[in-house]
Amino acid sequence: MTRSENDRRKFRGEFAPRTAVVTHPQKRVKKEFTANGFFLLSRDVNIATVLSGATVKRGVAPTQTSRMAKEAVEHIRRLKGGAQSHLVRCEDGYYYVVKFKNNPQGVRILANEMLACKLALALGLPVPQPEVVEVSEWLIEHTPELYILWGKERVRCASGFQFGSRFPCDPLRNPVYDFLPDAQLACVTNRQAFAGMLVFDKWTCNCDSRQSVFYRPSPAAAQYVAAMVDQGFCFNAGEWSFPDAPLRGMYSRTLVYSDVNSLDSFQPYLGRLEHLEEEFLEEAASSIPPEWYDGDTDELCRLLGELEKRRRTVAEMIMACHKSAPQSFPNWRNNA
Repeated sequence: MTRSENDRRKFRGEFAPRTAVVTHPQKRVKKEFTANGFFLLSRDVNIATVLSGATVKRGVAPTQTSRMAKEAVEHIRRLKGGAQSHLVRCEDGYYYVVKFKNNPQGVRILANEMLACKLALALGLPVPQPEVVEVSEWLIEHTPELYILWGKERVRCASGFQFGSRFPCDPLRNPVYDFLPDAQLACVTNRQAFAGMLVFDKWTCNCDSRQSVFYRPSPAAAQYVAAMVDQGFCFNAGEWSFPDAPLRGMYSRTLVYSDVNSLDSFQPYLGRLEHLEEEFLEEAASSIPPEWYDGDTDELCRLLGELEKRRRTVAEMIMACHKSAPQSFPNWRNNA
């Protein structure tokens, strides 16, 4: 394949195979998260106490779980996008889209991705599995492509803990697209999930349009599956605020909402959100490395408090969205 053809495939959103790779020379010991916020919290522990590193008195200790960082062992390629992500393979054999701490959109983008993915998974939405990925200094030093562009200047990617979202398939064998023609988009097997993601994006105030990619789960599959990606601009990116607007968070192709005929079409996601246990917000936040939010536990707790308050207002936001742009829901019944 010529270089120009490969570039065209990448422009269309297809991740073409690559053969030139760099691998780590030896397997290192996994690091286990036990302190500095890497806990699943018990009901009696306040997140501010644990994330601040304060001593928790006996009888209310957090439930400690083994949380392993995935070690990056092979760089595959740079990816397009404002965060300048990279595709890597980790020691577990899976591929991950990695956002680095020194990306141009800011370090909080990593915290947003981790928290948002955890919450979306709790609602049963098809987002990638989020992980903490450790990228060694050795891999960065021996991989010329591991850099971030700041204007015209190349800056080496940061080492240490980065955010990784598991790639939905083997990128060296299965193509993944960010666009499908209408005929194929109409047949996406989990198209209803776009309505669920609108519930989620209204809740989290995703200030970007909804992003998704499409893939076939196996070479023999006839239909595509959607994976909802790029949650970095939830919570208004690095601002951690909620400047709601009626059309924010919507997918640009209204075909995905053609089955929506009333507010009931957003079930079961609205119900799951309203009945989500408050403690789960704390559990999800406890999986974020403190360095991804500069250790500002007050700000993190404030963010969680806002999310808790917003859970029961999402239906109103969706109704406002429909009122503002009824053409986006062509089959919505009158007075429904």
